[in-house]
Amino acid sequence: MDIRCRKTGCVYNDKYTCKAKEILIEKDCCCQKFEENLQKPKVDKTQYIFSDNPPKYAPQRDSLAIEIECKAHCLFNKDGKCVANGITLNDIKEKPLCITFLKK
Repeated sequence: MDIRCRKTGCVYNDKYTCKAKEILIEKDCCCQKFEENLQKPKVDKTQYIFSDNPPKYAPQRDSLAIEIECKAHCLFNKDGKCVANGITLNDIKEKPLCITFLKK
């Protein structure tokens, strides 16, 4: 499962890939697993994906290696579990937002 996260200040973020064992997406689409890492720089280079010097991403994770619980009213929410092929979390608010969200 491809889990991309632009919240570079999270302890689970490894080159824009989430390394948490489980993720909980709340009703407001915020990731509740976010834990701030005060030691890590917070530079988001994903805006340069199409430039001559694109960001380096960590490899995607096997879908069996992570469990994504979801409370959002989303098309990909099946009985509280995310069934999307992958998700992207954005750095818009204090906590990262799931931007793969599609309203039912």
